[in-house]
This record gives sequence, C-alpha cells and structure tokens, in this order.
Amino acid sequence: MFALIKSACDRTLDMLRTVEWVGPLMVRLVLGVVFATTGWGKLHNLDTVGGFFDSLGIPAPHATAMLVSTIELVGGVMLLVGLGTRVAALLLAGIMVVAIWTAKLPDLHGVVDLAGTIELAYLASFVWLVVHGGGAASLDRLLGRSISRGTEPVTALDAGRAIA
Repeated sequence: MFALIKSACDRTLDMLRTVEWVGPLMVRLVLGVVFATTGWGKLHNLDTVGGFFDSLGIPAPHATAMLVSTIELVGGVMLLVGLGTRVAALLLAGIMVVAIWTAKLPDLHGVVDLAGTIELAYLASFVWLVVHGGGAASLDRLLGRSISRGTEPVTALDAGRAIA
C-alpha cells in the first residue's frame, strides 16, 4: 500500500515539474500588466501624483512621482517579457515598501490590517521574483542559456524546448 501511494506521489510530482514554468509566468504577467498600467497612468497625471506624494510628506514630490511612475512603467514591461526580472522586481519591491510605510502604515491598526493590503501581496510577489527569477518562460532564461553556451541567440525552437 505504501509503495502504491509513493508511486502515485512520484508520478504527480513529475507531472507538476513539467508545468512549473507556469507559476513564475503568471506572477510576472499579472504584476507586469498592473504596474505597466499604473506607471503609464501616473506619468500622464504627474501633477496629481506629485500632490499626493506631497500630502504624504515625501521629499521632492514631483521628482519622486516621475521616478516612481517611470519605474512602475518600465519595471512592469520588463516583468511582462521576463527581462531583468530580478532587478525590476527589486525596484518595484522598494516602491511597495515606501508605499506601505508612507501611505498605508498610518491607517493600520495591526498585523492583520497589514496582511489585508494589496501592497503587501505585491511586495511578497516581488520578493519571490527576486529570489526565484523569471522562470523558464522568460527572456532572462533564454538569454542566459545563450550566453552560458557562448552561442548565437536562442531560436524560437529553443524557446519552446526551454518552456517544456
């Protein structure tokens, strides 16, 4: 009976390993769309964003609004394609730490309140991407294989093999 259960578990784990690329891809795509979109919106409303940052007591609010908006737009696009995933996620994680500290923390009454914020969920996802990387379905992985082999850029056929 134990051997049967172990065999079923082994087969299940083998099957899951073939699709483990889906997790990082989904996280990158969702976060990428969200942050590319918000960055774009903020860049087109810098006066409003700068005013909000000023109300939070953030130094140089207009310059900071421009910096944050640019990081969100460019970082979001980088996440979408999986290029420079760890760097983009680290910068976006920094933005989430500042957002929690300046905009959310004053209204929180405990850890449970903090756990209920979308900013903490974003922060956790960014930390996971910093540690894990973009996954098999990313330009990071494809370029890394090309560079490590010392070969020409990866072809579309190689990209399909990398995902599988």
